[in-house]
Amino acid sequence: MRRFSLSDKTFDIINTSFLLVIVVMITYPLIFVLSASISDPLAVSSGEMWLWPTGITFEGYQRVFENDAIWTGYRNTIFYTVLGTILHLIVLIPCGYALSRKELMAKTFFVWFILFTMLFSGGLIPTYMVVKSLGMVDTVWALVIPNIVGAWGILVARAFFKQTIPYELVEASKIDGASDFAIFFKVVIPLSLPIIAVMALFHGVGLWNQYFNALIYLSDENMFPLQLILRQILIVNEVGQEGAMEVGQLQSLVDQVKTASLIKYAVMIVSSLPLLLIYPFLQRFFVKGVLIGSVKE
Repeated sequence: MRRFSLSDKTFDIINTSFLLVIVVMITYPLIFVLSASISDPLAVSSGEMWLWPTGITFEGYQRVFENDAIWTGYRNTIFYTVLGTILHLIVLIPCGYALSRKELMAKTFFVWFILFTMLFSGGLIPTYMVVKSLGMVDTVWALVIPNIVGAWGILVARAFFKQTIPYELVEASKIDGASDFAIFFKVVIPLSLPIIAVMALFHGVGLWNQYFNALIYLSDENMFPLQLILRQILIVNEVGQEGAMEVGQLQSLVDQVKTASLIKYAVMIVSSLPLLLIYPFLQRFFVKGVLIGSVKE
């Protein structure tokens, strides 16, 4: 049985304490927002509720889900996320694999060309003009095409393929008569599930939380993603508060402020919950893919 030295025990104590601090820093905001979304707003604002729910009420969720636009936002966001993630993988995986092969001509040029886009971008206005000139404004393509793949993802995928797919395996497949397409689809793809899951998760989360692109490219409310719908709900509620002060509506200003606080926290949960539910199913791929893909040459 291994004996731990004093330095080992000290390191374990410090390491465990450090990790516990990080866990608390991550979990406390999540628990607080979840509790605040179903707590009495006065208890939240007064500091009486600091962890567990106090004066439980579901009015915030009721006010959010009674808006029919929320379901349109969910439908649109799911569609944009699924379509954009599929297109992202279709472009990213072949590109990363090709750049990892030593027989690719001008490989260094392509790598530096891709790296250049990581350091310098076209800017907001030129990008908007390109999207508009291509006729993609007010279409789903304005949300999924401009950011379909990034330099960071390509470089991580390239590092993964270089470490995971040895040249000997590809050469053995060729000796057995497999074509390049057969090798890619029957050998490379089955061995690349970790990096596919990681890249899908990263890009999917970005599309799910996408807000700015939808704000500048979409004007049709039927195409708004969830984040834009939730923004509208918050704005309408704040405008309601101002109206109450000006025209003295029946609902008091205090009730309006309480409802606004409830809706604010409920909106955070509504927008984040689907991703929190999906993440545990991808966690085992996520850890493996990040560790392998993060090691560069």
